[in-house]
Amino acid sequence: MRFDLHKLSDINVPEFFNIAVACTENTYKTDKHHPDQIAVIVDNNGKDVQQLSYSELAKHSNQVANALQNLGCLQGDRVMLCLPNCMEFPLAFFGALKLGAIAVPSSMLLSGDELDYLAKDSGAKILVTTPDHWAKLEKLSSPSHHLSSVILVTDKKPSFSQSAQPELYNWQTLMDTASGEFEACKTKANDPAYLVYTSGTTGYPKGVLHAHRALLGRIPAARRWFDYAENQVDRILHSGKFNWTYVLGTALMDPLLLGKTVVVYEGNADAETWPKLIAKHQCSIFIGVPTLYRQIIQKTEITKQDVPSLRYCMCAGEHLSDELYSAWKERFGLTIYEAIGMSECSYYLSQHPTHLVKPGSAGFPQPGHSISLLNEHLEPVADNEEGMLCIALDDPGLFLGYWHLDETTEASRKGNFFLTGDYAYRDSDGYIWFLGRKDDLINSFGYRISPHEIERVIKTYSAIADCVALEECIGKDKNIVVACIILHQGMSFNEQALTDYVHEHLAKYKAPKKFYLMDSFPRTANGKVLRKELRNNIHNKTTSGKIGSH
Repeated sequence: MRFDLHKLSDINVPEFFNIAVACTENTYKTDKHHPDQIAVIVDNNGKDVQQLSYSELAKHSNQVANALQNLGCLQGDRVMLCLPNCMEFPLAFFGALKLGAIAVPSSMLLSGDELDYLAKDSGAKILVTTPDHWAKLEKLSSPSHHLSSVILVTDKKPSFSQSAQPELYNWQTLMDTASGEFEACKTKANDPAYLVYTSGTTGYPKGVLHAHRALLGRIPAARRWFDYAENQVDRILHSGKFNWTYVLGTALMDPLLLGKTVVVYEGNADAETWPKLIAKHQCSIFIGVPTLYRQIIQKTEITKQDVPSLRYCMCAGEHLSDELYSAWKERFGLTIYEAIGMSECSYYLSQHPTHLVKPGSAGFPQPGHSISLLNEHLEPVADNEEGMLCIALDDPGLFLGYWHLDETTEASRKGNFFLTGDYAYRDSDGYIWFLGRKDDLINSFGYRISPHEIERVIKTYSAIADCVALEECIGKDKNIVVACIILHQGMSFNEQALTDYVHEHLAKYKAPKKFYLMDSFPRTANGKVLRKELRNNIHNKTTSGKIGSH
């Protein structure tokens, strides 16, 4: 099966499909692409740069598949990956999928207990990681995982523990003895391919299981969020880590399916790192979270002349403020195109050059996804009426289910729809305006208010670097709107001036009644604000003076 984005119309899901074969082998066998074309570039702290061509990616992922098979890994077994941005990650990911195993990416920021939980819950048979991260698990007094083998990515010979299980292996030793020829498992499109973990409501992460068809379900984003060049090989730089679902798709699977070159970075980073990488590797597309774009604007003097290859910018993960959108466009002459998605279905709402961008809007549902705004009776809502974003169950990008959580999976599906839990409204021009999850919506004196509306306005105030709007309980059934703010460096806080500004740009019921001055916000490893934790910090006043009420 060969893919040419500019010739694709409908998404046809074949009976048999394998993500790894499509990304590492089918691509370079097309007439348009050469086997020596660069597929992946990993820049290690600016000191060491590794790159693999498509033919090398195919060969080395075959070696991984053979090595895993030699360790007793079978189709359906789980292979857990706990790796930094390094070349071993895509090789291990694609190698596992070629074998028909299920890849389980995990964050390098997890503690030993958290890694143990993921290994146990997923039932991982093999772990591919670094010696430092294996040490986190090894030192646990009562580990609950049942790993049989651990593959250590290291230049040094691993030190073996006294226990017989799991057995330790050196990555390079396995690669040196494994064949570069492998007949990939003939997986069906609906067979499981990878398992990602996301925040759960029970205090433990829940697994989101995706099928091989998920890659085909990402084609709408390639058409209507990305803007790939037809007559050149784009180089895509992503600021995130491979283990993040956002990056796994947009900086690995999606571009490789279409024969592009992906660039990732591992190491210390500041605001100047990303423009320098764009220039160094002649990247044409940059993908990051709004926080990074904001840092580049605020902390550097870099302009478009410094990144001549850059022609397209994308963001997701947090809301892009009007102020930042305008500042970036003014300095670089480029629009930042935003998208919204979720672990269960990746990105399905986005902005794109085919439509004028309305700052603050999520854009449109991507053609190829069947997205509906429904009320509690699963009936379509009218324009400018709030509804839940729902995805048709036959969407090829939709996940198979929550891992070992059948009741949770069943509860998320009603009629012919997957219920995202996210709310939005559609204006008369068809643009979608994202309101957030039910838990994030502010309920104040009978009004339901989107925090994003408030944040969008406050972030345009000159002294404000960042803002999060929340509700605060001040009595039985009494909630008020409050805003946590971070000032630009060197700026002072004038409560009355900010209050006047907010009242000028927001309805009175939406205006915060309190402002909390903060140094930083609690965030996930991927940069998302932990709103619940922030609410608790305000309620419990546990930040030792870092929260100040004005």
